[in-house]
Amino acid sequence: MNKYKLLTPGPLTTTDTVKAEMLVDHCTWDDEYKAITQDIREKLLALAGVSSPEYTTVLMQGSGSFGVESVITSSVSSENKILIIANGAYGMRMVDICQHAGLQYILYLVDNRKRPDLDEIKRLIKESSDLTHIAMVHCETTSGILNDIEGVGKIAKSEGLIFIADCMSSFGGVEIPITKWNIDFLISSANKCIQGVPGFSFIISRTSALSACENQAPSLALDLYDQWKTMNVDGKWRFTSPTHVVLAFRQALAELEEEGGIKARNKRYEENQRLISEKLNAIGFKPYLDKSIQSPIITTFSYPKGYNFTFREMYDYIKERGFVLYPGKVMEADTFRVGNIGEIYPEDIEKLSKIMSDFLNSRAYGKWGLE
Repeated sequence: MNKYKLLTPGPLTTTDTVKAEMLVDHCTWDDEYKAITQDIREKLLALAGVSSPEYTTVLMQGSGSFGVESVITSSVSSENKILIIANGAYGMRMVDICQHAGLQYILYLVDNRKRPDLDEIKRLIKESSDLTHIAMVHCETTSGILNDIEGVGKIAKSEGLIFIADCMSSFGGVEIPITKWNIDFLISSANKCIQGVPGFSFIISRTSALSACENQAPSLALDLYDQWKTMNVDGKWRFTSPTHVVLAFRQALAELEEEGGIKARNKRYEENQRLISEKLNAIGFKPYLDKSIQSPIITTFSYPKGYNFTFREMYDYIKERGFVLYPGKVMEADTFRVGNIGEIYPEDIEKLSKIMSDFLNSRAYGKWGLE
């Protein structure tokens, strides 16, 4: 077992009981295993506050990016055009997906520190009358910003556009009323706020939107419609599924329910994030984002003025003492990130802040003081 905790946006620190589920082997054709898949699909709908037949769930082998590519390439045909809203690396990954698949798109690129402007989105839609889809990231972990997908969903509905929401790092940790926010495809992953382990993504979709994807996917393995039709029969995945990951995810869902559901987990995450910001700010690490747009998932910090160390030096020092940090991803500033999802609690944050304070003091040599 690891002797450190992951302060990352997933993979994250899981419970021993979640990990223990992976000690059991299962056959993908076994009726019991297929029933587990079906049970997970139903529980995900319940978490989203929706039900069949209006909504459905599809599990897709691979990481979150596999799920995003599956949705975009299965739902956006060669005759369609998608508006991609991006204020970080994961929004830009949607652009890469469209470029590789030869799909028509327009990009609304926003600064890392800002939420997309709803009036600008309306203007872009008005200028591009042939748009059929809108896609964006909810929690953009490049910076830690929490985007206004509710506002974008209202625009999508008023304009008759299919709305794709990458809720990879938010679903399970933030309340997302799919129907109210007019989301047609919500994408997330097993190893994020539900606190399972990596191995599959999942899509919660409006059934009518998914039904329209028949015979559109250019990929065999990532054909979302075919995956759905096969899984709907009895829970069998089209190709070999990550059986151990699925069992761990079932346990993670049970533990989310035991904690009190999304509301209780969101409360813990928000308290973690508040405490991390408060403690690290006190020793000189300034939050990169304004707190009004900061997610409860991961926080980007700037280094203290006059710092004389590398991220790798800080990373190694802190890992040796029990925690793993995340490097910065924004390009215009020297930053690093601290995730607070997973099995992370206030006592962990207290320990982390003490370790980071000790590290700074060990590197100061009396030449500069902490703010």
